[in-house]
Amino acid sequence: MGTFRPDAVRWRWDVNVADSQELNAYAMVGGKIMVYSGLVKTLKLSDDELAAVMGHEMAHALREHSREGMSRAYAQNMGLSIFGSLAGLNQGQMKAVSTVADVALSKPHSRTMESEADVIGLELMARVSYNPNAAVNVWNKMQSIGGGSRMPEFLSTHPSGSSRIQELQAHIPQVMPLYLAATPNRR
Repeated sequence: MGTFRPDAVRWRWDVNVADSQELNAYAMVGGKIMVYSGLVKTLKLSDDELAAVMGHEMAHALREHSREGMSRAYAQNMGLSIFGSLAGLNQGQMKAVSTVADVALSKPHSRTMESEADVIGLELMARVSYNPNAAVNVWNKMQSIGGGSRMPEFLSTHPSGSSRIQELQAHIPQVMPLYLAATPNRR
């Protein structure tokens, strides 16, 4: 973790499991992670696949994506308010402008953060000898049960499952040497 963020080695990482059928996990600032039991049970995750989920969530924490998202939302809302006031927009017009800003600005940025977490997560799991190919398995399993976003990618905060699989597969060769170097040290 120190490779990505030197102060993270002093964080009090805290991973919790919520007994819920949701197929989800999330990370908060400072290394607080929640994994829903439904994700593990429904997908029947192997240790390597669970490491892919954990690596992804740890990457969100390391990159402070939740904090960045809140700051971005605040700045966007403030900018839209000022714009609306100066332009004399009514409530209906402001709602339309807000929707356009969400699709044009917020959602693409969220998808970028998700992709970044996928790629960093691959490296994290490889460094501690979990097979990076398992990340692709997770998304294949999600797609096989119809999980993930069901809306067009441009309207979603997350990349589509097929986009994620393609990007993960493109980055696996880069992290495979880390995995192979770490594997002799595995439990």
